[in-house]
Amino acid sequence: MTATKVLPECWGHRGASAAFPENTLASFEAAINDGADGIESVSVTCIPDVHVSLDGVVVMFHDPGLIRERNWYGKDGMEHLLTVKQPQQCIPTFAQTIALLMKPENQHVKFNVDVKVQNDPDRLFSLMHDIISTQPDWQTKLAPRILLGLWHPRFVAFAKAILPYCRRSHIGVSLSIARKYFWDSVEVFSMAFASLTTSDGQKFRNQCKAAGKKIMVWTVNEPEHMMEAVRWGIDVILTDVTKKWLMLRDALQVDYNSILSQHSRWFLWTTWKFYLPPSWANRAARMYLEGAAGSFDNFAPPDASVTVVA
Repeated sequence: MTATKVLPECWGHRGASAAFPENTLASFEAAINDGADGIESVSVTCIPDVHVSLDGVVVMFHDPGLIRERNWYGKDGMEHLLTVKQPQQCIPTFAQTIALLMKPENQHVKFNVDVKVQNDPDRLFSLMHDIISTQPDWQTKLAPRILLGLWHPRFVAFAKAILPYCRRSHIGVSLSIARKYFWDSVEVFSMAFASLTTSDGQKFRNQCKAAGKKIMVWTVNEPEHMMEAVRWGIDVILTDVTKKWLMLRDALQVDYNSILSQHSRWFLWTTWKFYLPPSWANRAARMYLEGAAGSFDNFAPPDASVTVVA
């Protein structure tokens, strides 16, 4: 039987990071070659992966301290660093990633940029705009494919002012924060899988559907979790194992009911993380984010001079 449902897109979480060093061009290319609809630079530990080096280079990397305190260029610059994981790769810059996306064969691929909360949003978004706007026909061939992933509400106004042509998502683990601080400012919610397994998660999914909001879920690597995301009607599955989800999605297209029936929901009752009270997730997330980027409720908006006209 042919499936009548629209199945979730496949986005490579840090690329095809189960097989290649995460957040590298090799990992991004592998996900694209697998057939992924998009790639994302994101971390499940709430520490995003886009940083600015000491000499102003936007870098795709996980460790904030290392990037902020070192130059990219020069004899001892980070451009010479290699990953520990094989096959060893250089750390890619944002410009190199954009160049990959602008190759003719890759111009269907979307890119969710996970914005690091320790960055100065004015500086980061201005540097990103400089890179994006140098591409040929960027307004039509690139800008519509970029999704800014925002953790902290302080970054929303800067995104609107400096990168108004990019769609915005909220990345998070707390449905309370998503509703209170991001509901009217983003088109997409990129939420931790566990946050959507609760009764409030079901309510949030229904609210998003009614409001026309898209939902991405991370990081989904197990077939049972993938099938649950299908049952939920999720729009995008973020996974380290792009090939696994793509193969499963192909099978669902052939025989939806049979494949779905092979994967039970028993896992929901076997893992402690699905039982954490939502208040804990909200408190922990808020404490971390406010510690890194300041209060959710009291911060200075961007100066009018930073506004970029697309």
